[in-house]
Amino acid sequence: MDVKRAYRFRFYPTPAQEIILAQTFGCARFAYNHMLRLRSDAWLQRQERVGYHATSAALTALKKTPEHAWLNDVSSVPVQQALRHLNTAFSNFFAKRAKYPTFKRKDGPQSAEYTTSAFRWDADRRELRLAKMDEALDIRWSRTLPKAAKLSTVTVSKDSAGRYFASLLCDDAVAPKPEVAGKVGIDLGLSHFAILSTGEKIASPKTFRKNEARLAKWQRRLKKKKLGSKNRAKVKRQVARVHAHITDARRDFLHKLSTRLISENQVIAVETLSVSNMQRNHCLAKSISDAGWSEFVRQLEYKAQWYGRTLMGIDRWYPSSKTCSVCGHVQGKMPLSVREWTCSECGTHHDRDVNAARNVLAAGLAVSAHGEAVSPVLL
Repeated sequence: MDVKRAYRFRFYPTPAQEIILAQTFGCARFAYNHMLRLRSDAWLQRQERVGYHATSAALTALKKTPEHAWLNDVSSVPVQQALRHLNTAFSNFFAKRAKYPTFKRKDGPQSAEYTTSAFRWDADRRELRLAKMDEALDIRWSRTLPKAAKLSTVTVSKDSAGRYFASLLCDDAVAPKPEVAGKVGIDLGLSHFAILSTGEKIASPKTFRKNEARLAKWQRRLKKKKLGSKNRAKVKRQVARVHAHITDARRDFLHKLSTRLISENQVIAVETLSVSNMQRNHCLAKSISDAGWSEFVRQLEYKAQWYGRTLMGIDRWYPSSKTCSVCGHVQGKMPLSVREWTCSECGTHHDRDVNAARNVLAAGLAVSAHGEAVSPVLL
């Protein structure tokens, strides 16, 4: 299966490269914000729609003015790509897939996208040179790129913690994994991240909760610093580092778990959840956000597609928790405080979560056998 795959690596720029990247980020951000304002004003004032080609022409004219001549100091490719990203943002907005585009901030995450004309890639030496740079990037090659990989784009980014990353997009061939006999149903939870139909309970990493006290300490210090001071910038960087650590730890856990489940099972069934609605419960919102259910299911989706597995989403209204997995009897009301229960029909004693996972698997297997209604795997 041929796919477009991005490989993300951390790199450490030289002082000269840092200056060039800062200028590039600034020019790309300016072009994006300037054209966002131009398109918004055109609609609000004249009900006129401005497309990509009009913004591209406006950018060309802007570069010729003396006050904006600094836009020519960096590669034109990332600046032009910023206009394409803006156009994509508007397309997603009009298709109701996203909110209205917002302005990019100087103190937020920065990125610049280079196409093939703006970088040189030496596969033998594993050297990547960007436009306007004499030296290759000092990349930490933590993974192996596909043989004879042809890079289509390189996206350079800097996060709020000050770390630099290069994301290399290339064509890759993904081979399906050998078929296995395993079948599993997954019930997602908070006290345990996932409960499997096999009876296994996978503990939640609770990455945010474990770092909450450290984050609160730095946030209290940040609040006391004077706006615009160097000390405030230092503390703000520390806050960003804690957030980056939380994000990295959560992503690592989710990738390892999703890869393991995909490798061990041919069929995976998971209950679809409306995470955005569940987060309206202020008592559970923080724990639900910390769990990362949506990202976990997203990883299961694309990995199942890559490796020839079957992933099924069970309707969110399916009474998996209060249905007996032995006889099929549906109990009455069952509050969340009830963690174990006994079926009034067959007398089987159930662990609430394990029973739910078994019902999720049974409902998933019924899809092909009996055509039972299921929903797409979307959270």
